Amino acid sequence: MLRLSDITLSRGARVLLKGASLTVFPGHRVGLVGANGAGKSSLFALVLGELHQDAGEVELPARWVLSHVAQELVDTERAALDFVMDGDVELREVEAAIREAEAAHEEGERAAMLHARYDEIGGYAARSRAQALMSGLGFSPEAESSSVASFSGGWRMRLNLARALMCRSDLLLLDEPTNHLDLDAVLWLEDWLKAYPGALLLITHDREFLDSVVGAIVHVDAQKLTTYAGNYSAFERQRAERLAQQQAAFERQQRTRAHLQAFIDRFRAKATKARQAQSRIKALERLEDIAEAHIDSPFTFAFREPPVKPKLLFRVAEAAVGYGGKAVVSGVEWSVYFGEAIGLLGPNGAGKSTLLKTIVGDLPPVAGEIIRSPDIRIGYFAQHQVEKLRLEESALWHLARLAPEAREQDLRDFLGGFDFRGDQVFQKVESFSGGEKARLALALIVWERPNLLVLDEPTNHLDIEMREALAQALQDFEGTLIVVAHDRHLLEAATDQWWLVADGALAPFDGDLDDYREWSRQYRVRGRPEPREGAVDRKAQKRAEAEARQRLADAKKPFEKRIAAIERELDALQPEKESLDAWLASGDAYEEAMRETLAERSRRHGEVAARIAQLEEDWLWASAQMEDAVNRARE
Repeated sequence: MLRLSDITLSRGARVLLKGASLTVFPGHRVGLVGANGAGKSSLFALVLGELHQDAGEVELPARWVLSHVAQELVDTERAALDFVMDGDVELREVEAAIREAEAAHEEGERAAMLHARYDEIGGYAARSRAQALMSGLGFSPEAESSSVASFSGGWRMRLNLARALMCRSDLLLLDEPTNHLDLDAVLWLEDWLKAYPGALLLITHDREFLDSVVGAIVHVDAQKLTTYAGNYSAFERQRAERLAQQQAAFERQQRTRAHLQAFIDRFRAKATKARQAQSRIKALERLEDIAEAHIDSPFTFAFREPPVKPKLLFRVAEAAVGYGGKAVVSGVEWSVYFGEAIGLLGPNGAGKSTLLKTIVGDLPPVAGEIIRSPDIRIGYFAQHQVEKLRLEESALWHLARLAPEAREQDLRDFLGGFDFRGDQVFQKVESFSGGEKARLALALIVWERPNLLVLDEPTNHLDIEMREALAQALQDFEGTLIVVAHDRHLLEAATDQWWLVADGALAPFDGDLDDYREWSRQYRVRGRPEPREGAVDRKAQKRAEAEARQRLADAKKPFEKRIAAIERELDALQPEKESLDAWLASGDAYEEAMRETLAERSRRHGEVAARIAQLEEDWLWASAQMEDAVNRARE
C-alpha cells in the first residue's frame, strides 16, 4: 500500500502540508479535492519522488509500478501508436531482449523464458490494446501512423494520457485528465477507470467524473489530508455536516473566550481576585483555536439582464458548415429563440465547434445562410478567446477597455465577483494561471450583457467552486444559451434541450445524458461512418421533419389553450389565498368586532382553496392528456 505518515511538505517558504497522513490500499480509487494551490499536484510530485518531504515518511512497495501523465509535450517524429505502446516499459524491454536473442541466434532456456514472459504480459495483444486506447480517446485509425509532432497540443496531451493508460501499473496518478477531452472521451475514460484493477489517485474538478469513478475523497485543506468515505456527493454531505459542527464549536468557544476575558478585565486589578484572573488567562491561552468555518464560495457573479430580447435570435437555412469549402455538417435547418438553453452533443470531430464558430460569425457557411437578428448580442467563449487576452495588461485594464466611463470601484467590485481581489486586479495577465485567465475571459463576456451566450468547453481549468458558480449563474441567465461541454453537471444544470451533431447532420436528441452515454458506446462499436454525398435526400428528410413538428404542434394546441387558461386563473387566485391566509393567521381576525368579517372571509377562504385544488387537478389531467396526444402523434 501507499502510506504517507506525518508529512510536512513545503514549496519555497510556503508550507503546503503539515503533519498530514494518508493510506491508499491496492485497488482503491481515491479523488483529491481542494482549492487551487492547496498542494494536490505537489502531493503527486511527492509520491512520484520528484519532491522530497521536509518531515515524515513516504512508504511505497518496491514492486509497485507507477504511471502518470507527462505534462510536457514531446516533439518527436515517432508514430503515435508506437509512442503510446512505449508506455508499457516492460513490454518494450522484453521486445528488445527478444530481438537481441534472435540476432545472436540464441536458443534454449533464455529465449523460451523471454517468449513466455512476452505472452504473460499480453505482448501479442499489446498493439490492439494501444489501438483501443487511442480509439477511446478520439483518434481515428488513420491517426495511428501519424507522427506525434504533427498533432496539436491538446491532441498530444491525449497521446500522453493514452501512453500512461498503456502502462500496466499498480498505482495510476491522473491530474486533470479530462481537461483536453470531449464528452465522448470523458465517458469512455470513466468506463475504463472503473475497470482498472490498480490503485488510483485522481485530481479533477469534474464532480460527475469523481462521483462515478472514486470510492473515497481526500480533502487537501489547511495543510491537512482529510479522508471521506464515498464519492464526491457523499463528501459534500459529510463536509457540510462537519463544517456545521465546527461552526457550532467555534461559536461556543467564542462565548467561552468572551466570558473568560470579561472576568479578566473586571478582576485583573483587584488583589483579592488576581490569582483567579491569572488562572483564567492561562486557560484562555490553552484554549485550542478553532478556525471559523468559511464555506461561502469566493465567486458571486450573475449574468445581467440583456438590454434587448429579440424573439428569434438566428435562423440557419439549409446550410453546410466546414472549412475551406469542405462541409463537415450539411443540411442544417435550425431556428433558435430567446430563452432557450441548448446543449450540443456529439462525438469528437463531428463539427460541434465548427457549427458554433459559424453561428457567431468566425466562419462563413460553406453553403446556405445564417440570418441573425439585428438586435443579437453574442457572448462567445472558446479557448482562443482566452488566448486573445493581452498578457502584458491587467484584469482591470481589460474590463476598463469595455467600460471606459465606469468608475474604477465599480469595475473592481465586478471583478471581485470572479475572485480577482485587491492588488490582483493590477497584475499582468501573463502571471495568471489557466483557470484565472478563463475566469477573466468569462468576466468580460458577462459584462457585455449578451442575449446569446455561446460556450465551447468553458470549464477547462476551472475549479469545482467556479464550475458550480457558473452553473448557477447560467440557470438564472435570461437569454439564450448554446453550450458544448464535457462537464455533465454543468450541462444538466444549465440546459433543457439537446441537439446531436453526428454523421454530418444536426438533429434533436430525444433523451438525457444517460441515454447519450449508451448512444456513444454504440457509436464507437459500429464505427464512425463518413458522410456520403447524396446518401440522404435532405429535402425529403426536412419535409418529413417539418410535418412531424406540425403534427406535434397540432396535438398540443387544444391542451395548451386549456392549460394556459387554468394557469391564468391560478395566478389570479393565489394572491387572494395568500392574503386570506395572512389575515386569518393574525390576532385581529378573532376580535369580537371582527366576527362577521371573520365568517365572511373564512367562507371565501374555503371557496378559494377548493377552487385552487380543483384547478391544480385539472392542470395535471390536461398535462397528462397532452402528453398522451403527443406520444400518439410521434407514433
